[in-house]
Amino acid sequence: MKKQAMRMMQVSNDVKVISHDIAFQGYFRLEKYKLQHRLFEGGWTQPMEREVFERGHAAGVLLFDPERNQVVLIEQFRIGALQYESSPWLLEVVAGIIAENETSEEVCIRETQEEAGLAIKELIPITRYWVSPGGCTERVDLFCGVVDASVAGGIHGLDHEHEDIKVHVFDMQEAFAMVRSGIINNSLAIIALQWLELNQR
Repeated sequence: MKKQAMRMMQVSNDVKVISHDIAFQGYFRLEKYKLQHRLFEGGWTQPMEREVFERGHAAGVLLFDPERNQVVLIEQFRIGALQYESSPWLLEVVAGIIAENETSEEVCIRETQEEAGLAIKELIPITRYWVSPGGCTERVDLFCGVVDASVAGGIHGLDHEHEDIKVHVFDMQEAFAMVRSGIINNSLAIIALQWLELNQR
């Protein structure tokens, strides 16, 4: 059997947007599409309707102190986890939405100061990934940020954004164990900590 050459589908040639409307505009935006796309076996799909959550793109940073082998994580309330059987307060890495004319690196530096009260000494790229592409446009640029964990702690966040953020410092191995046990249960933190576990040396 012959191997087929790999061809990635492209929007310009392989998607027909019939209509595109804003279904809701609030703190976030919900957009509605009517479209067709090419099929792998040839031809086109029938016209279909899809809603997509337009959240914007984000940057996240795992704060790591290599001298002490410690990570700095933040804890805050998350409305999306309100129905979670345990708690809607989640242990996370620092993150924020990328504003217009702002780089991912600038977001990491700004948000680290706002959410953790720390300064980043060095930023190391980890990955870029789609959060939930079945229905959301959000993409995340993820980094590891070198910090001094000895001065980490306290409550942080911006009052006008209703932020109430508690800073925690964990030994690196303890954080890895919390991923395995399910205590840390959000994608940003899991991906960042598993990357650190693989690349700590």
